[in-house]
Amino acid sequence: MQTLEKLSLPIMGCGTWAWGNQLLWGYNESMDDQLQAVFNLCVSNGVTLFDTGDSYGTGRLNGRSELLLGRFDREYVGTGKENIYIATKLAAYPWRWTRQSMVQACKASAQRLGRNVDLVQMHWSTANYAPWQEAGLLDGLADLYEQGLVKGVGLSNYGPKRLKHVHKKFAERGVPIATLQVQYSLLSTYPVTQLKLKDVCDELGIQMIAYSPLALGLLTGKFSEKGPFPKGIRGLLFRQLLPGMRSLLACLREVAQSRNKSMSQVAINWCICKGTIPIPGAKTLEQSRDNIGALGWYLNASEIAELDQAAANADKKMVQNIFQTK
Repeated sequence: MQTLEKLSLPIMGCGTWAWGNQLLWGYNESMDDQLQAVFNLCVSNGVTLFDTGDSYGTGRLNGRSELLLGRFDREYVGTGKENIYIATKLAAYPWRWTRQSMVQACKASAQRLGRNVDLVQMHWSTANYAPWQEAGLLDGLADLYEQGLVKGVGLSNYGPKRLKHVHKKFAERGVPIATLQVQYSLLSTYPVTQLKLKDVCDELGIQMIAYSPLALGLLTGKFSEKGPFPKGIRGLLFRQLLPGMRSLLACLREVAQSRNKSMSQVAINWCICKGTIPIPGAKTLEQSRDNIGALGWYLNASEIAELDQAAANADKKMVQNIFQTK
């Protein structure tokens, strides 16, 4: 049986959704050397948690994110190597419904990584549309822990009701839930303010991981209502949301200027101050350096209160993940 002490996560991680995703993030294989440099910079600066998923990578590049992470991990030589944690999420595909299918999926991820997965997470709950499917998947998740194939298990996109249900189910088997990952940012406060998820996590001893802490780039301050916008789906979303974000972005800019920090750094630091582990993505060294600049300092109580108020008053909010459960 594994112990949770083995899963000592840093206060910030790096999300790798973009590493292999052509559709949303414009990935191509010529970026790989740059991504290795991002990985190296993160690890050498104490950002040693890398979050991926077995569904990351579009089309023929499915699984690309895991393959790249495995290669980068093997080729990295430097400080912090022993602290690298790779977390993956196993998709609840319609054809994946037995406990054995989850064990096989995790073994396939480990093969792509060339090493064991440290933290394995259920990518989403099927409770909203196929509740019958979930029991087998969750049993398989717990099996992975019991068989010593992973150091910890976590959930993603679960609300408090489902979280408590799974926590009880796992506790009966002596399997602790290490983490819960949800979409959380100044533009997506719903999981914490409405669902009170952080309170439930604290009560159950679960660490909360915040994905999309920069709301797909909307909180970086790099985009204006006049454009230019990113290509594709992100561009459509930006056109829709930016006009309703004026007061939030103004507040973020004001705090950033007074702190001599970037808007991204303030947005990420806000997530840290809320007791979560943000996992902003990075495709370039510039983005990675900017993210790392969110570490080593903390917003004060009045700055947090100002940002909280501005977030509450934003006319438009980030679209919630359709799989997020209650």
